[in-house]
Amino acid sequence: MASNLRIGHGFDAHRFQRGRKLMLGGVAIPHSAGLAGHSDADVLLHALINALLGALGEGDIGFHFPASEARYKNISSGKLLKEVLAIMRRKKFSLVNVDATVIAERPRLAPHYEKIRRTVARMLQIPASNVNIKAATTERMGWIGEGRGMAATAVALLEKRRSR
Repeated sequence: MASNLRIGHGFDAHRFQRGRKLMLGGVAIPHSAGLAGHSDADVLLHALINALLGALGEGDIGFHFPASEARYKNISSGKLLKEVLAIMRRKKFSLVNVDATVIAERPRLAPHYEKIRRTVARMLQIPASNVNIKAATTERMGWIGEGRGMAATAVALLEKRRSR
């Protein structure tokens, strides 16, 4: 018998760019630069979108929202997430929980965890207790450690809704 559970893993990375707002999990984070990208470059939501699409067997964010399409220029990643959640519902899956890690040397993210967690939970329409947000550094190694950008990973667990 096939399992009703599906797990997906997502990853995304962006370099910093001055003159842009830093968005993480739909929350504006005070910092000297935002992230470069075609959309708002919310690396956390992008990793989450990739995790959801992976669990659904639906490719990745670039397939669904190509940077070559002008309609996605500077779009809120929350709007992209909403479209992915619609795919999830059409395929009759519900979201059980998510766990995400932002990888960055700066800014310090711990003071923002709770606001990001609540915002992501609201967007996903699940209890905040089913969302975990954390951060890690690379101990100053590599391009992230040099403060040139950040990355994020996310894992999502989906459950197929039973037919009545």
